Amino acid sequence: MSRTIAEPYKIKMVEPLKTTTREEREHAIKEAGYNTFLLHSDDVYIDLLTDSGTNGMSNIQWSKMFLGDESYAGASSYYVLEEAMREIYGFKHLIPTHQGRGAEHLTSITRVKPGQYVPMNMYFTTTRAHVEMAGGIFYDCIIDEAHDTKILHPFKGNVDIAKLQKLVDEVGPEGIAYLNVAPPVNMAGGQPMSMKNLKEVRAFADKYKLPVIYDATRAAENAYFIQQREEGYKDKKIKDIFREMMSLADGCTVSAKKDNIVNIGGFMATNDDYYALKARELVVVFEGMPTYGGLAGRDLEAMAQGMHEMVDDAYIASRIRQVEYLGQRLIDAGVPVMQPIGGHAVFLDATAFLPHIPQEDFPAQALAAALYVDSGVRSMERGIVSAGRDPKTGKDNKPKLELVRLTIPRRVYTNLHMDVVAESCIELYKHREQIKGLKMVYEPESLRFFQARFEPLP
Repeated sequence: MSRTIAEPYKIKMVEPLKTTTREEREHAIKEAGYNTFLLHSDDVYIDLLTDSGTNGMSNIQWSKMFLGDESYAGASSYYVLEEAMREIYGFKHLIPTHQGRGAEHLTSITRVKPGQYVPMNMYFTTTRAHVEMAGGIFYDCIIDEAHDTKILHPFKGNVDIAKLQKLVDEVGPEGIAYLNVAPPVNMAGGQPMSMKNLKEVRAFADKYKLPVIYDATRAAENAYFIQQREEGYKDKKIKDIFREMMSLADGCTVSAKKDNIVNIGGFMATNDDYYALKARELVVVFEGMPTYGGLAGRDLEAMAQGMHEMVDDAYIASRIRQVEYLGQRLIDAGVPVMQPIGGHAVFLDATAFLPHIPQEDFPAQALAAALYVDSGVRSMERGIVSAGRDPKTGKDNKPKLELVRLTIPRRVYTNLHMDVVAESCIELYKHREQIKGLKMVYEPESLRFFQARFEPLP
């Protein structure tokens, strides 16, 4: 008989949660324009909007914050972080930023020339926005299986090398700024890449002298899936698998608010002396001195400790098992979700959940709002709203996946909280025909999912 494996930590401090009535939640979501991003956190019971900066830091991380050197230049805390990054990630240069999109910004404006393509294994919202603002063109090179929620492929985040070859044949290597690879793929449901595929990407890049830049924001979770699913890695430590993954890239961008288990921060890392120099020149303009990048010294100390904690085998296994626990409860109840379950979230398949709502009536947005009204659980849309508009035509991008993301913060909730989430989703699915579509009544020019407002259709 298999025994239950508990979390590899004990709870030392708690934060009370507020419960609300259905009437109060109906008022709150209306005031928020049916956009869960615009809800007040005080009105949320279980917050699964994101795992970005919402994590529970360890007692060691909190203690490290007291060691923060707040010197404006040359702070010792920077060198603590640099040492940790070199040990865990293995890159030569470190440029801290206030969060991940700061690193994306620096990477895009230093590497992308107008008209160049940036292939990605599916887009991520802020990454794509920065590429397009720099004049670049997004090109999706993920395998086709990633667009089907029902296919049980162990590495649905893999890059399709044939798609990369097609792009090179059309525009030439000079028409490509760099290969932007995300292990795992957020927008595909947290689906991982195999080590075999990462090596194939590296070989392709070497053939055409193209840089490989990772979005390594949740790469520790990808390392876990390699350990569990790929031949030859079962007996290897997460730390070693992670380092092997990083050795196949020329650099990376990281939102430290995820894997690094902190509440704020990010960084760009690279092995290229030239791009490190250019990034340090620009980080002074946009973020702050190269040794703090918009962060306090205490943030750098907490991030350095988080780098060590994120590759602990017991921690990462517990983290992903909780996500799997919620996912399996929904699968057992017949609720349509992205399968297999990914590393940081469970993704409801809004297209299958609400087949009576066409994509142009924002089914994922409507489902996220309905979930909040039912139980006070805050989730987020990952579909047509997040995909935005084509910068050339102005028309809506229509992704094949219309998802609602139930994102699990690290070391924050128990499995009883997951039960509450599961029961709400199951109840909504039983009465799914009662959920109506939405119309957009306010649309920002970029990253509209953060601030757009909606009204219910009759």
